[in-house]
Amino acid sequence: MRLAYLVGIVALGLVSTGALAGGDPAIGKTKATPCVACHGEDGMGIAPNYPVLAGQHADYLAHSLRQYRSGERKNAIMAGFATNLSDDDIEDLAAWFASLEGLQTAER
Repeated sequence: MRLAYLVGIVALGLVSTGALAGGDPAIGKTKATPCVACHGEDGMGIAPNYPVLAGQHADYLAHSLRQYRSGERKNAIMAGFATNLSDDDIEDLAAWFASLEGLQTAER
């Protein structure tokens, strides 16, 4: 019985840590000012050739920004923005755009 209780507490701690990890959407919103020029205030893009960021999964957005920053993913415009982003900036931006209504999947 005590072992099951201990395992439950450890599992709860791991789940809680994962839920708290990642960026802050409110801070991300303030950092997203340059993004608005192409991706719009709502993250839906200002034209069909700009990707919709709203509602995308935060880890996908963070991964993409890291790839732009490193040069692994090529786009002259995004490289110019992403080069100066810290890991915290990336997590905050990803949290902001993930929090917006936009992407509709079967899960939602």
